[in-house]
Amino acid sequence: MTDHHIGMIVPSSNLTMETELPRMLSAREALEPDDRFVFHSSRMRMKHVTPEELRGMNAQTRRAALELADARPDVVATACLVAIMAQGPGHHCVAENEITSVLRAEGAEAPVVSSAGALLSGIGALGAQRVAIITPYMKGLTAQVVEYIEDAGIEVVDALSLEVPDNLAVARLDPADLREHWRRLDLSRADALVLSACVQMPSLASIQPVEDEAGLPVLSAATSTAFRILTELGLPPVVPGAGSLLGGRVTAARP
Repeated sequence: MTDHHIGMIVPSSNLTMETELPRMLSAREALEPDDRFVFHSSRMRMKHVTPEELRGMNAQTRRAALELADARPDVVATACLVAIMAQGPGHHCVAENEITSVLRAEGAEAPVVSSAGALLSGIGALGAQRVAIITPYMKGLTAQVVEYIEDAGIEVVDALSLEVPDNLAVARLDPADLREHWRRLDLSRADALVLSACVQMPSLASIQPVEDEAGLPVLSAATSTAFRILTELGLPPVVPGAGSLLGGRVTAARP
């Protein structure tokens, strides 16, 4: 058996990433019991999803990365999609490089992924060029997410904002509601559906049911992050019941 140590940088009010990611990888352990996963988190203070609090949270990145460096993880994931995307197109590269520099200075060699970058590479790995998205954000922040995705060459054909500014309230949203929310989107031109463009909005329980009903690939920021973590660890990105991205047919993330 091999224990894979996963470091996560999460907002202080995030409840979902430390729930959905372990659930996915625990389900994978049932298929591949020789690979086990251990999680270590560092938190950055943020309670409300506003531009001011997002900037303040980003300023804590170095401290959080230093804490994880001491644990010598095998991979590090920074998990607040909108905090990165709100800083402007391409910022996931800046954020990943900042964390990588801190880790290397401390002698830690772990690769670094971000939920923002993972979503883009997950869409690319599916070969999708047009997506529809659902976010819990206010419309202004959703517009920034759309701009970010489109700057990467992916057309957003429709977007739904649930407009929940309190981050804890986002974590309490019922993922079953997404099985109805997606019907409000125009998917006529979409190649894929991003059921949750946020690692705080729970969606895992609805990924496969919505994919089965909608008839097109369904992914989320969380499933995309799981995909990138597994590929960075050199493991097959397979998680049962988590949509096409983790269904075993996609084997590598594209830039």
